[in-house]
Parts: sequence; C-alpha cells; structure tokens
Amino acid sequence: MDSPADVRRLAIMVDYLFGKGVSRALAKQGFRLYYSRRSGRVKTVFYEGRLFATIKPNGAMALSVAGATMLSRSPRFRQNCVQVSDDVVGFVKGGKSVFCKFVRWAGENVYPKSEVAIIDGSGKVVGVGMAVLNGAAMAQFKSGAAVKVRAGLSK
Repeated sequence: MDSPADVRRLAIMVDYLFGKGVSRALAKQGFRLYYSRRSGRVKTVFYEGRLFATIKPNGAMALSVAGATMLSRSPRFRQNCVQVSDDVVGFVKGGKSVFCKFVRWAGENVYPKSEVAIIDGSGKVVGVGMAVLNGAAMAQFKSGAAVKVRAGLSK
C-alpha cells in the first residue's frame, strides 16, 4: 500500500537526482517503497509490482527500464539521456556497452558515474546504465566506452 508521504518522498528524490520538475511524470498512485530494517533508508521502489528503481547506498537512483520509460515523459529528463545511433539499438537491448562513436547526443546532466537512460532516434528508452564520461566528451571522442549498460529493453 502506498502512502502520500511515500509518493512525496519519491518525488523529492527524483527531482533532486534528475532535475526539478521531472517528478511530474510520476504516476500519482501505485508506488511501493521498501525500507532497510537497519538504517530506515529507502532500498527499492516498485510501481504496480514491477521494479521502478533501486536506491544505492550513496543515494543514487538506479532506474529500471520501466522507471526510465515513465520518467522519459518529462522533457527535462531528456537531459539525463544518451541518444545512440539506430544501428546499435539491438546491442543496447542485449545489455552491451555503448561506445563513443555511436553516441549521437548526450544531455547536459550526464556526468561520469551518473545514471543515464539510453534512447534511440525516436526518443524511446532502450536501456539504462552508468555513464563513463560526461556528455560533452561522449560526442567528441571516437573510441572508448561511453555508457556501461546495466539493463536493456527485452525484446
């Protein structure tokens, strides 16, 4: 059962991590937050029985593909995304890393070790992962890893 306080807590976390106003893309109900028994901190977030995000010990939010898809409805969330060329979308869906030469565009909020969503040319989320470089460097470099993909969109 979700409480208004839990949804508000989640909205504050999303706005802090991904940009002010991104939380408007969240659904108003259906979230369930699970807390650590030892520390009392949020550990995981589920939306209608599916994993939305895992909260890391350092406070970062590791989104699932479903969570990134929900947040991608917000125009401001796009600044946390990396757009790849359409010929590597299949590899990303399979969980393979994204290399710099295939990055078409990266948002301003993409920093090393930040959580990012990987989108195709049409703006659809195809995977999530952790950035290796900042967004500006991804577009400039022609070799090396840009994003370590954690999960790809299952076909």
